This record gives sequence, C-alpha cells and structure tokens, in this order.
Amino acid sequence: MKAKLTVRGVEAIKPGAADVIVWDSELAGFGCKVTPKGKRTYFLYYRTKEGQQRRPTIGVHGPMRPEAAREIARRWLADVAQGKDPSQARTQDRVAPTVRELCARYIAEHAETRKKDSSIRNDRRLIDAHVLPAIGAKKVVSVTRADIAALHHALRATPYEANRMLAMASKMFSLAERWGLRPDNSNPAKNIDRYREEKRERFLNSAEVARLWQVLNSDAATSKASPAAIAAIKLLMLTGRRLNEVLGLKWAWVDLDAKVLRLPDTKNGALLVSLGDAAVAVLAELKASGRDDTYVIAGQRKGAPLVNLQKPWRALRALAGLDDVRIHDLRHTFASIGAGMGMSLHMLGRLLGHTQAATTSRYAHLAQDPVRSAADAIGAELMRLTEASDQIAV
Repeated sequence: MKAKLTVRGVEAIKPGAADVIVWDSELAGFGCKVTPKGKRTYFLYYRTKEGQQRRPTIGVHGPMRPEAAREIARRWLADVAQGKDPSQARTQDRVAPTVRELCARYIAEHAETRKKDSSIRNDRRLIDAHVLPAIGAKKVVSVTRADIAALHHALRATPYEANRMLAMASKMFSLAERWGLRPDNSNPAKNIDRYREEKRERFLNSAEVARLWQVLNSDAATSKASPAAIAAIKLLMLTGRRLNEVLGLKWAWVDLDAKVLRLPDTKNGALLVSLGDAAVAVLAELKASGRDDTYVIAGQRKGAPLVNLQKPWRALRALAGLDDVRIHDLRHTFASIGAGMGMSLHMLGRLLGHTQAATTSRYAHLAQDPVRSAADAIGAELMRLTEASDQIAV
C-alpha cells in the first residue's frame, strides 16, 4: 500500500492480523508500520553500498509527526548516498561507552598500573565528587570542550582542585582516543586555561618551632593525641619527609645503627634518607615501646598503621597557637631551616628527595640569607678598617 503519510492518513490505518505497512508516496523507502495492537512507527528502508538491507526505526507516531519523520528519513538517505550506514551508526551510538565506563577503565587500566596508592585515591575522589555527577551519564564521544570547561569553571573557588580535575580529565580523554573511543585529536579537555594557583609556603620561625616542640612534649598533648600521633609529628619535623612516607614507614626500612631510612617507594622512587640524632632518638623510643613490629607509627589495630593524622594535628597545633599551619608546612620548615644555615640547594634537594633542581629552587631566597649576612659582616669590617685608617691619618 502506498500513500502520502499525513497525521490523518496514519491514524486512519486499521490494524490487521499481521503488521500493516504503508509506504510514503513522496519519499521512496519511507514508511509506517502498524502492528496488530495498533502501534504506529515510522521507518526507512534502504540498502548499504555493500548491498545489505536495512530498516531502522525513526520514531513512534504521536510523539513524532510524519513530517518530522520524513525529514529524518531524507537526512539518512543523504548519508546513504555518501556511503554511510545510519542504522549501524545508531547501533554503535547505543553501545558506545559512557564517561562512567571510561572512568572505570581509566582507573583499572591506567591508574592502578601506573600510579601510587595515594594518587589513585585522589583520582577516585575527583571522579566521584566532580566528574560523575556532572557528565558521568554522557557518551564519551559526545563530551564537548564546553562540558569540560563548565565543570572546570564550577570549581573556580578551589583553583588547585579545578586544575587537578582538568589534568585528570585530559589524560582520560587522551586514553579514550588511544582506545578508539573518540576520534584522534578530539580531546575536549585540551586548550582550557588553568586557573592560577597561589603557592602557599608557610615556614615556622624559631619561636614557633620551640613552641610546637614544647607542646609535643607536654601533658596537654598526651590528652589530645596518641603517642603514635605525637611521634609522627616529631618525625615530620625532624626528617622533612612527606606525610604518607612517615605514616607508612615500616620497621623493616629503619636502620638505627646506620641512621638511615631505606624507603622502597616514595613519590620519586626508592630513597635513602639520612637521620639526625634527634630523629634517631624518637625512633629508638618507639622501638623500645614494642607497640607494633610492622609499622613505626602504629594504628589502633595491631599490624596496621595510623591512617589519619589530621584530627590530632588540629588539636596539637591549636595548643601551640599555630592554627594556620598545615602538616606539609613542617616539611617546608625543615627545608627553610637548612637553607637558613647556609646549606646548598643541592644538599637540600638530597635531604628532601627532590629529583628536579627546580623543585628545590623555591628555597633559593632563604639560602641567600647567610650569604647576605656574611656580606654585611665583611662590609661592616671594611668600614671599621677605613674608619680606623682615617683616625691614624689624622
């Protein structure tokens, strides 16, 4: 049966014992199918360039009018004329992975094989907190630069967080290209300007160091924090190590006789850390306590480390009147004291475990302090000599 498909004409088609097909007289291949139960759907019949027959559904009558269905059919036929297969494209689009699935694959195939545990945890946090709520349901191939820019903009109040999310998204979509999930050179996270990050470097001065150390050795401290937490903060001060390196420290890596820590896996790989006498004393006291045979900073459960130092740190820094000091500032303080004593940037880099000189260069202005003092002393002595010379001449 053939007729021009109109709203009145389609609704007038009577259902039969089997499907009833009415072909449109205006556009070849465009038709309407009516099932025995009266459901009316528009479709297009065509052959691919390989000669395969296709009959994809365009839409259901009611929500879709015949004029709109005919226009879609025309576009599809134009694609067919160019050698494309609209039906296959729709199938591929239906099974195309979502951003949620890309995130899962990114974690499993990239992060978990190439990143450290702390970085994996941070990636999971960024994904769960920001990426999935915003674009998790979108198809990977349909994500645009505007989508990522909007997500980045939504985090503008926390520039560091926004930029870390953007960097992770860029890597994910770069991998999506490599895995054939997006066309090459289509990364939607590229060419988005990062927010400016203000570097926050807080160094404790000599009075603050003395005040904090006094608090750590006070009765007030033991009422606010466990001995393990107090010892952890002391070690952070005395070694300049990162928080995860101290909390994850195992006795198997500690050599008190040689005064070293042999860390098998830090941010920059395996590292040999030299210990000063004060740090050795803290470690020896922990060893003598026999609290745990595996971890230096023991947690509540035997054989498990302390996993969170933030709560005791907030309580202890409050006792010392240092509410604006972060745990990581203890590492900055360790470096700043070394720089103030005239240690070279190369030596500081060795102590901190930096692999790039640029990372240590932030302390360059502090390393100049003793040099400046020496220059002042020499200048003052020269002036004293010249004044003495003038007196002799008179």
